[in-house]
Amino acid sequence: MQEALAENSLVLTGEVVKTPKQSTSPAGIHHSQFSIDHRSIQSEAGMNRQAFVRIQVVATGELSHLTRELVAGSLVKVAGFINRHESRNGNPLLVLHAQQIEMIN
Repeated sequence: MQEALAENSLVLTGEVVKTPKQSTSPAGIHHSQFSIDHRSIQSEAGMNRQAFVRIQVVATGELSHLTRELVAGSLVKVAGFINRHESRNGNPLLVLHAQQIEMIN
Protein backbone atom coordinates (compact mmCIF):
# COMPACT_ATOMS: atom_id res chain seq x y z
CA MET A 1 0.00 0.00 0.00
CA GLN A 2 1.31 3.43 -0.88
CA GLU A 3 1.57 5.63 2.20
CA ALA A 4 0.39 8.76 0.39
CA LEU A 5 -2.90 7.06 -0.49
CA ALA A 6 -3.55 5.38 2.85
CA GLU A 7 -6.68 6.60 4.64
CA ASN A 8 -6.38 7.68 8.26
CA SER A 9 -9.27 9.65 9.70
CA LEU A 10 -11.31 9.55 12.86
CA VAL A 11 -14.24 11.61 14.13
CA LEU A 12 -15.29 11.30 17.77
CA THR A 13 -17.62 13.21 20.02
CA GLY A 14 -16.88 13.15 23.69
CA GLU A 15 -16.45 14.85 27.02
CA VAL A 16 -13.18 16.55 27.94
CA VAL A 17 -11.68 14.72 30.93
CA LYS A 18 -9.67 17.67 32.34
CA THR A 19 -8.50 21.12 31.30
CA PRO A 20 -6.07 20.89 28.35
CA LYS A 21 -2.34 21.16 28.98
CA GLN A 22 -0.79 23.95 26.92
CA SER A 23 2.86 23.99 25.82
CA THR A 24 5.15 25.60 23.27
CA SER A 25 7.86 23.71 21.38
CA PRO A 26 11.42 25.08 21.09
CA ALA A 27 10.44 26.10 17.53
CA GLY A 28 7.64 28.28 18.95
CA ILE A 29 4.77 26.01 17.89
CA HIS A 30 1.85 25.90 20.32
CA HIS A 31 0.52 22.51 21.40
CA SER A 32 -2.46 21.47 23.47
CA GLN A 33 -3.03 18.01 24.93
CA PHE A 34 -6.21 16.69 26.49
CA SER A 35 -8.25 13.51 26.68
CA ILE A 36 -11.87 12.88 25.80
CA ASP A 37 -14.24 10.14 26.91
CA HIS A 38 -16.55 8.83 24.18
CA ARG A 39 -19.59 6.74 25.13
CA SER A 40 -22.23 5.48 22.73
CA ILE A 41 -24.37 2.54 21.73
CA GLN A 42 -23.32 0.99 18.42
CA SER A 43 -25.00 -1.71 16.34
CA GLU A 44 -22.86 -4.77 15.66
CA ALA A 45 -24.12 -7.99 14.06
CA GLY A 46 -27.69 -6.82 14.63
CA MET A 47 -27.17 -6.25 18.36
CA ASN A 48 -26.62 -3.09 20.39
CA ARG A 49 -23.23 -2.75 22.03
CA GLN A 50 -21.95 -0.23 24.56
CA ALA A 51 -18.86 1.56 23.20
CA PHE A 52 -16.44 3.43 25.46
CA VAL A 53 -13.04 4.87 24.68
CA ARG A 54 -10.76 7.43 26.30
CA ILE A 55 -8.32 8.87 23.83
CA GLN A 56 -5.64 11.53 24.06
CA VAL A 57 -6.04 14.44 21.66
CA VAL A 58 -3.23 16.69 20.41
CA ALA A 59 -4.00 20.06 18.81
CA THR A 60 -1.15 22.00 17.19
CA GLY A 61 -0.69 25.54 15.93
CA GLU A 62 -3.76 27.75 15.53
CA LEU A 63 -6.04 24.88 16.53
CA SER A 64 -4.39 24.73 19.97
CA HIS A 65 -5.72 28.22 20.73
CA LEU A 66 -9.31 26.96 20.40
CA THR A 67 -8.71 24.53 23.26
CA ARG A 68 -8.13 27.34 25.77
CA GLU A 69 -11.91 27.55 26.22
CA LEU A 70 -12.18 23.84 27.10
CA VAL A 71 -12.65 22.69 30.68
CA ALA A 72 -13.47 19.32 32.21
CA GLY A 73 -16.97 18.36 31.13
CA SER A 74 -16.93 20.31 27.84
CA LEU A 75 -18.52 18.40 24.98
CA VAL A 76 -16.56 18.40 21.72
CA LYS A 77 -16.46 16.86 18.28
CA VAL A 78 -12.90 16.18 17.17
CA ALA A 79 -11.88 15.19 13.63
CA GLY A 80 -8.35 14.26 12.67
CA PHE A 81 -5.95 11.37 12.18
CA ILE A 82 -4.57 8.80 14.59
CA ASN A 83 -0.90 8.23 15.27
CA ARG A 84 1.18 6.09 17.59
CA HIS A 85 3.02 7.78 20.43
CA GLU A 86 5.05 6.20 23.22
CA SER A 87 4.36 6.81 26.88
CA ARG A 88 7.22 7.70 29.20
CA ASN A 89 7.58 4.03 30.12
CA GLY A 90 7.67 2.94 26.46
CA ASN A 91 4.09 1.68 26.12
CA PRO A 92 2.39 2.45 22.80
CA LEU A 93 -0.48 4.95 22.84
CA LEU A 94 -2.99 5.75 20.14
CA VAL A 95 -3.38 9.54 19.87
CA LEU A 96 -5.90 11.58 17.88
CA HIS A 97 -4.19 14.53 16.14
CA ALA A 98 -6.95 17.11 15.77
CA GLN A 99 -7.54 18.82 12.46
CA GLN A 100 -10.94 20.20 13.51
CA ILE A 101 -12.45 20.82 16.94
CA GLU A 102 -16.07 21.82 17.39
CA MET A 103 -17.70 22.73 20.69
CA ILE A 104 -21.06 21.02 21.29
CA ASN A 105 -23.65 22.94 23.34
